Amino acid sequence: MSSPVLALRPSRLAALAPYLALIGGMVSLSAGTSFAKTLYPMVGPAGTAALRVGLSALMLLAVFRPWRTAFTATDLRALAVYGAVMGLMNLSFYMALNTIPLGVALAIEFMGPLSVALFNSRRLLHFVWVGLAVLGLGLLLPLQGKVSALDPVGCAYAAAAAVFWAGYIVFGKRVSHLPSGATVAVGMTAAAVTVVPFGVAGAGLALIDPNILALGLIVALVSSALPYTLDMIALRHIPKRTFGVAVSGDPALGALAGLFVLGEHLSAQQWLAIAAVIAASVGAVLTSPTDEDQPLQDPAAPA
Repeated sequence: MSSPVLALRPSRLAALAPYLALIGGMVSLSAGTSFAKTLYPMVGPAGTAALRVGLSALMLLAVFRPWRTAFTATDLRALAVYGAVMGLMNLSFYMALNTIPLGVALAIEFMGPLSVALFNSRRLLHFVWVGLAVLGLGLLLPLQGKVSALDPVGCAYAAAAAVFWAGYIVFGKRVSHLPSGATVAVGMTAAAVTVVPFGVAGAGLALIDPNILALGLIVALVSSALPYTLDMIALRHIPKRTFGVAVSGDPALGALAGLFVLGEHLSAQQWLAIAAVIAASVGAVLTSPTDEDQPLQDPAAPA
């Protein structure tokens, strides 16, 4: 006769898997974004975004071969919107990184998923974790310095990325019931159709230089193909509120990636910010009640 404890383990592991997928995607995305900045001197931000999204689409198409999946016309329309939003999110964020620091760009961009988290909050304790995340992100902003020195165009691009990130969560949720691999492959292809023309206009033939393509393949794999596939797995099982607060770890992971990849050293205040953001993420996951673990109905979708 099997032990009840052993019988519970598979279900516990299954419940934990979406959160492991979310964390893995966040780590991969942060490392890839830091590495992507090495391409800026060669192809610029739009060219880097085009390489990232375009090569990711080719890899995902080759691996998942979505043409074997029976998508309906409604599915394809939803995937086109999901992909376009994903592409514009990437393009806007890379344009922001061209003129403002990574930590500031991440903090501004995070207002998107934070807004989703707030919109879907149902208990007072949820607002406590959102508030803690806001505190951590506020500490990441260089409020002691000359804020006016921040490039307004870069800040505007980061704000646009925030809007598109919120849309990515909402529209990603709408297609999360579809096969994960094929869904991300089609979505990334739509993203490539949206972004690549901007990259070609900005970088031209430099995009097909063999050395640049090799670097672009690494960026595409680590910062797009892998994390977005993991995101789709996570979105299928994690409520939007929990997902929105949990990804507050992105600025913290981005700061750590900047430290190890770009040599960006952090102040004590920035480490405190990282601790606050991580605490908010962990708290959101641990205090999500069992009866709310089912994904929430998209408020913009018809009943």
